[in-house]
Amino acid sequence: MSNRVKVLTTETGRTAIPPAFVAGNVNVLIIGGTGLISTAITRRAVAAGHDVTVFTRGETEADLPASVDHIRGDRTDRDALERARDSLSLGCVVDMVGFDPADVETAVDVFAGHVDQYVFCSTVDVYHRPVETMPIRERAAREPPVSEYGADKAACEDRLFEAYRTRGFPVTVVRPWHTYGGDGGLIDTLSTETYVDRLRKGKPIVVHGDGTSVWGPCHRDDVAAAFVAAIGNREAVGEAYHATATEPMTWNQYHRRAAAALDAPEPDLVHVPTDALREAVPDRAAPLLDHFRFSTVFDTSKAERDLGFRQTVSWEDGVARVVDRLEADDAVTAWDADPEYDAVVSAWRDATAAFVDDLA
Repeated sequence: MSNRVKVLTTETGRTAIPPAFVAGNVNVLIIGGTGLISTAITRRAVAAGHDVTVFTRGETEADLPASVDHIRGDRTDRDALERARDSLSLGCVVDMVGFDPADVETAVDVFAGHVDQYVFCSTVDVYHRPVETMPIRERAAREPPVSEYGADKAACEDRLFEAYRTRGFPVTVVRPWHTYGGDGGLIDTLSTETYVDRLRKGKPIVVHGDGTSVWGPCHRDDVAAAFVAAIGNREAVGEAYHATATEPMTWNQYHRRAAAALDAPEPDLVHVPTDALREAVPDRAAPLLDHFRFSTVFDTSKAERDLGFRQTVSWEDGVARVVDRLEADDAVTAWDADPEYDAVVSAWRDATAAFVDDLA
């Protein structure tokens, strides 16, 4: 691949893909190649035949293929990015840790004219909640933002697509949803590390609302496959894609299917209104308020068409993989290590009983 982008325009004014942009073996620089998704991207990119270098601060260890080269640096340091750019013959940059719009603008300045593609990891948090229509498509409303994190990611995207329109900067944006696997655990309403042991022991599981809001976990291997399929893909330049679950489920199903995957008892689901949880345990309610309570289903047809995206790891298989890894690391936290959890259960059950008694 060529190291420099020749900017062309079509009759409609839309930036055209440079003629040197072809699939095949690509020299890839992954900014932040040791995180949850990026570790899987690094491995898959090597398996696909690409030459991969990761650019990290060196603070997170990851089991990466021996062929991967490492550059230590901070992505907020422009000089470090320029040194990395100049030391490599780059075809593609995959930016997994772009959170600040100013840092993304710097990256555009550093890599414009030097790479054939810049793949940016964004998030579905760029969209407003609750949504007006489902499934959510890539041009859905983004105002007002669901969170500061989502607003910053949306601003990063805006900078990148503006550079695409005005400078021919060859950006591709990928938006994951709930990605799990790797060294992480399994989330639940109260975001507790004891969730797995609670399921296995048949202990009560707190669920926000009535448990019928829709959620969609997607294993990191499937999400990573979308990123790798974008590398060297001319159809992906100038586009945004959802790399999200194609088989969403309700939260009740989430817990019941997780329990079934572990051969655990039918879970004892305790449904508590979201507003009550927000008032009672505000320190544990941020993910609930910004994310869990909203039903969201994302249209993945564009990623399926251009990237061959598929959800191949079922929720049951993914749960089993996570728990196998937790057990291997002796990292399954005992259910009684979080007494506040059971305090929430008891308080809500007592309040419900008193409510019924008062009205009976």
